Amino acid sequence: MSGEFQELEDFDLPEPPVLSPESDLAFDQAGIDALFGDVGQPLAPKSGLKAVIESNIISHERLPMLEVVYDRMIRSFATSMRSLTSDAIDVSIDEITSIRFGDFMSRVALPAMIGVFRVEEWENYGLITVDSGLIYAVVDALLGGRQGGASPVIDGRGFTTIETNLVSRMLQLALADMSASMQPITPNTMKLERIETSPRFAAIAGPTNICTVATFRVDMEGRGGRFSVLLPYATIEPVRHKLGQRFMGEKLGRDNIWEAHMASAIRQTEVLTDVVLGETMMELAEVRSLKVGQTIALHTAPGESLELQCGGIPLARAHVGQRSNNVAVRLVTDIAKGFRK
Repeated sequence: MSGEFQELEDFDLPEPPVLSPESDLAFDQAGIDALFGDVGQPLAPKSGLKAVIESNIISHERLPMLEVVYDRMIRSFATSMRSLTSDAIDVSIDEITSIRFGDFMSRVALPAMIGVFRVEEWENYGLITVDSGLIYAVVDALLGGRQGGASPVIDGRGFTTIETNLVSRMLQLALADMSASMQPITPNTMKLERIETSPRFAAIAGPTNICTVATFRVDMEGRGGRFSVLLPYATIEPVRHKLGQRFMGEKLGRDNIWEAHMASAIRQTEVLTDVVLGETMMELAEVRSLKVGQTIALHTAPGESLELQCGGIPLARAHVGQRSNNVAVRLVTDIAKGFRK
């Protein structure tokens, strides 16, 4: 063994080559950046059309009256849930935000129930998503479970028909309370059409469509969960101007006092009207050759109604007559906008 160690000690290993800065094997800063990436430099900001397309920021207008609707809804919905479950229910709103439809559906935590409802007057749809915690809490409360029990373990199984029917009762109450809260602003009828458990079967808008989402929290004495109401901007477009008001009954750009004064002044304004006795087509040479005392045939019978004009605009038809030694006209048709002969 000693002889073998002696041989190893006597064996000369070649020294590693020393790379000089001028050597071809040396790495400069450009080579290091190419190998590991330019980690020291910040990414260049996006600009132009690419920045607009890839932007995650959603620009949207506030809908103050929709916030008022949701604030009324949580009070009425809490009362409805107390009557349904006979438990102490506390309903609060977590947030109201805007998001793209595709991003919202990708964030729905499964298992969940997604209720698709239709607003008859708007001829469009909305969604209510219920998370698993609230689903099991409602089912447990309606089936007589103990209050304050531990949250059940989510086993990933599908929901039974009984569970779906029980949750649908809660969704119908939420839609009824939401419809009643929105009734003073605009007439609406919200009906639950179906309940889905897969987000791809509840697609009511395109992935890039902007939607408003309100998330609510329901506490039922130690148990509960969240549900969200999604309304695409395409759905609320018919009443978007009403939901954008700062207070109920707001009339932008109108003053009742000035409106009444203007209407009164218009009624007292004097206008000149013309009665067209007849019309005929003449050449310019004939017009130049007209002489005093010459007769022009208008081809209008004495008893025929004539056209009444104001500023060259036809208003009605009238007969020419005499009253109190004055020439007068009597209307034979109503004055209508856009009257045509």
